[in-house]
Amino acid sequence: MQTALRTSLPETELASRANFAPHARVVREERPAQTSGLPLSIRGLRKSFGDNEVLRGIDLHIPAGQFVAIVGKSGCGKSTLLRLIAGLDKIDAGSISFGDAAVKPEDIRVMFQEPRLLPWARVLSNVEVGLGRDRASKDAHARAEKALTEVGLADKRDQWPSVLSGGQKQRVALGRALVSRPRVLAFDEPLGALDALTRISMQRLLERVWRDQGFTAILVTHDVSEAVALADRVLVIDEGRIAHDVTVNAARPRERGSAELAGLEGSILSHLLSADDRT
Repeated sequence: MQTALRTSLPETELASRANFAPHARVVREERPAQTSGLPLSIRGLRKSFGDNEVLRGIDLHIPAGQFVAIVGKSGCGKSTLLRLIAGLDKIDAGSISFGDAAVKPEDIRVMFQEPRLLPWARVLSNVEVGLGRDRASKDAHARAEKALTEVGLADKRDQWPSVLSGGQKQRVALGRALVSRPRVLAFDEPLGALDALTRISMQRLLERVWRDQGFTAILVTHDVSEAVALADRVLVIDEGRIAHDVTVNAARPRERGSAELAGLEGSILSHLLSADDRT
């Protein structure tokens, strides 16, 4: 169920669609001032593991530069969808396209729940790993140092990963993902293992780098409050399909705990809990 119409459409078309969707809201979304992100179109996407059909025909369009959060109960296919978008798993049926652009491997990056740092490499070298084939370039060090500065860890460039806190390790992982200037950045529960205060700090960092760089962001999370705090749009996946599509129209920076965000969070949680009741 789609609960909002986005204003990337002409006003006449918006009015027409609103007439045919009486429960829809016409909203205006906030975007980074400039976007380097890629648009994403998914049609009829299906994925099975043995006899378990995880995704059962996903249809989705994400405009360039949008921040989308995906929520749903465990096993609903959130991470599977993210891995297919990132090209880490093979599609069984359907298609994923990124507009008319020629997509390079470094255009799409993933940040996982575990930092996955190389313990034998110092922080700067760990960030350089994200450059891939460009790691041997003359400006590799400068690019890695710039990424570390963006995540607030320039002073840790020569440290070993073992001496870093959990939040600092995730910042290094974010720097590694950002160093190639991706056009799509996928987050698979990257903050799930952090304590509450560190998690909020990291959420603010994710929002800041998204606004600064303008990439298309796709966040998988179990935390509905995190989803509404960060995303332009929250998708609920249920039984392998998009069951709920909510536009978050709150102004940024968002006031956590506000009535507006609490209402959205309550609506999404109600849908998730009703899905649990059917199982």
